[in-house]
Formats: sequence, structure tokens, C-alpha cells
Amino acid sequence: MASTLPDPSPDARTMSAEETVPASRASGGVESHGIDHIPDSERRGRPRELFSVWAAANVNYLSLVIGGALVLMGLSLWQALAVIVVGNLFWLLTGLLAVPGPAAGAPSEVITRTLYGVRGNRVNNAVTGWLISVCYFALNLAAAATAAFSLVGDTGLPVNTAVKALVVVLIAALTLAISVYGHAAIVRLYLPITLALTAVFAVLAVVVLRHTDFGYVPERPLTGNALWATVLAGVALIASGPLSYTTSADFSRYLPRATPARAVAGWTAFGGFLPGVVVCGLGACAATAVDMNDPESSLQPLLPAWFRPVFLLALVLGTIALNALTAYSAGLALQAVGLRIRRQVSVLIDGTVSVSLTLYALLVSNFLDTVGDVLQLTVVLLGPSTAVYAVDIVLRRNHYDGPALADESPTGPFWYCGGVNWRGALALCLGVAASALCVDTVYTGPLATALGGVDLALPAGLVVSAVAYALLMRTGARSGRHPAHP
Repeated sequence: MASTLPDPSPDARTMSAEETVPASRASGGVESHGIDHIPDSERRGRPRELFSVWAAANVNYLSLVIGGALVLMGLSLWQALAVIVVGNLFWLLTGLLAVPGPAAGAPSEVITRTLYGVRGNRVNNAVTGWLISVCYFALNLAAAATAAFSLVGDTGLPVNTAVKALVVVLIAALTLAISVYGHAAIVRLYLPITLALTAVFAVLAVVVLRHTDFGYVPERPLTGNALWATVLAGVALIASGPLSYTTSADFSRYLPRATPARAVAGWTAFGGFLPGVVVCGLGACAATAVDMNDPESSLQPLLPAWFRPVFLLALVLGTIALNALTAYSAGLALQAVGLRIRRQVSVLIDGTVSVSLTLYALLVSNFLDTVGDVLQLTVVLLGPSTAVYAVDIVLRRNHYDGPALADESPTGPFWYCGGVNWRGALALCLGVAASALCVDTVYTGPLATALGGVDLALPAGLVVSAVAYALLMRTGARSGRHPAHP
């Protein structure tokens, strides 16, 4: 079987480990590595750098929109804030999934070969990796473009279809530039971005909290099944953010092999949790004072005139930071699907597809409806895939062999049966099936109907896939059929 890795340069074949050019310096600063193994000689950095990587990506417009949406769904302010905290606790799973990065020196898209086999993992990357990443890129790009349209309108220019399309393309170009330059650029840029966004949102917090109705309760408070249905839907909506980052090892794989696992997990989780709670919380607080169906326009009367353009620029910058991570991982996923192309090319392909989807979301469909439907439906896939991955890390005690993971041949340890680890595939399918039976979003599953609209898709998918994978892999290990089993 042919390798999915791009052909190495002739020089790279003859250089020793000591002579290899660091990825951050290769090709004029453009990261040279794709889904290949990162040798120890190129490992550097400290786990605390992960905080700014994830913090910068989570101070964004979409989080503000989602926080406000919880109040629009009928929750009181304190109910919405509780949902925001619980939903953001799923960043703990994102932190756990970042732990194999230093151990394997490989991205998540390759590490998951242990779960599904070489061929099975290609299907996994095509769906839960590439497709979902592209959808998230499009939604976030649409959110950034909405703020940018207002900036353009303030200059007196007409915000027509042509201008909107140009704005979307420009924002995408800035985003993809960061993704193409890669890991070193992300680590270097995201600390100042985090500091700048923190300053802007600190001012926003002062403004919003002055107008917040801390005793806000809707005219017709939700009770019984209706309340539980809304709470669970809200948790799934918030959790869809951290669950979408099953690729968190992509950004920890350059850390030295001996980096403590707790530090990797902790800084990753904290970097997502803290801004997630704060920004979503501000959105919920703002919804008690203004109509968050149109956050950008509704917040305008509350903001000082001088602060409005700064705030809009911050929304765009935060979303660019978020989407640069998404595009980076989507590029790796496209390589892992089996395309023999370099990472830079795969990132540009992802950007082209995402821009097309964004223009549709903005110019054809209703943006808020699109956000809600996509984010909630992705939980059906992301919950089970996250659970399977997390259980594998625990079962293996984070022992991953990076060079062995790169072996795609039928004699390799992760070929399993015909290139598929059927135990992992079965566990994922069982979790997705359980989740689909319980979902209540664009359609209502039979179990959700029986429960009066209460959506248990997230916990059902997590629990069923986790238990199934643990049992199936333990059985396989005892039988001795697959040497790669824990």
C-alpha cells in the first residue's frame, strides 16, 4: 500500500537527526511537517504555551452568540450560566485527548489509527475529522464576516453581495495564512492575540454587566420536561465546541516526549474552559438587556462610540484565531484520508470549500438556525468519537509508538483485519446509533419522543461508545489476536 505521506525532500533523506532543519524554520518559516512523525530533535516548548493557543481561539463571536441563545431558548440567566459551566467542563476531555501528542510525536489524525486501523481511520478522518472541521470553519467564518460587514458599513461603503463575498475571502485568506505557516506561527502569535482580546473583552464585560438584569427570568419560565429538554440541549450546544477538538494533540505534538501529561491536559483544558465560560457568560448576560437574535446590532447602543470598531475588530480577530486551528487540523485530516499532498495544499483546499459553505450560510440560509442545527447534530458523531479516543488513552496508559503509527503497510501493527480495527469501528457505531435514537434537533429520535423531547444524545453516545470500546478491546487483548491492543 502506498503511504499517504508526501514525498520527502531528497535532502531530508540524507540528513541525520542533528542536521535536520527544525520545522518552524523550514521553507522560509512554513512548517514542513504534515502527518509524519516529529523526531525528538525537533521537539521544543513548554506546556503552558497551550493556554494561549486555546484561549485566543475561544474569545470569539460565536461563543457570544451561543451564550445569548441559551436565554433565547427560554432559560433564566442563572440557569443559562449553570449550563455554560457544565458544557465547558467538556474541555477536560479535550485536554485528555491532547496528552498523546508529546508521547507519539504525531497528530490526532494519525494516533487514531490505534482505534480504527489504517483504513478505518481514513473513513473516520473523512467524516469526524475533515467534514466536521470544514463545517465549523464555515460557521465561524460566517460569524466573523457578520462583524466585518458592520465595520465596512461604518465606512460608508455599500454592504452588497459583492462586498460581502470579498470580505469573506479576505478574512479566510488571513486565517489560512496562519494555518499554512503552521504550528510555530500559531504558538508565536497566539499569546499577543490572547492579551489583546482579553483587554477588549474586559471592557465589554464592564459595559455588559452594568446593564445585566441578574434576576432575569422569562415571562413564562420553563418547567418539567420542557426545562430539562432545554437544559440538555443547551449543554450539548456548549459542549459541541470542546468536543469538536478531538484533534487537540495536533498542537501538543511538538512538545518534548517527557512533558508531563497532567500539564498538557491541564493547560489545554484551562485555555478552553476559562474563555469559554467568560465569553458565553457575557452573551447570556447581554441577552437579559438586549435582543441577542442580532447580537452585533443589539449591543451597539450599549457600547461607547470609540469602542465599537475596536470590539468588531476583536470579534474578527478572535474568529481568525479559532479558524486557523480548525483549518490546520482539517489540513492534516485531509492528508490522513489518503491524499498524497502537502499540508499547505490541503489547508488551501479546506479553505476553498469552507468559503463556499460560508457564502451559502450568509446569503441563502438563516445563520442562527444553521449554527444551532450543525452544532447540535455534530454531537451525535463527536460525543462517541471523543469517548472512544479517551478510553483508548486510558487503556494504553498513553503509551503510543510514533514511528509504528506511521507504518501503513499490511504488516504494520495497526493494520488489524484488512486495515480496520472492527472493535473500534463497532464501538463508534454503537455510540452513534444510541446518540441518534436520543437526539431532538432537526429530527426527533424515538427515545427522545418517548421522553417528551428530552435530548439525551450526548450522554448516551458518550457512555455507550466508551463502555463498548473498553469491553471489546479488553476481550481482544485477552484473546491475543491483535498485538496492537492494550
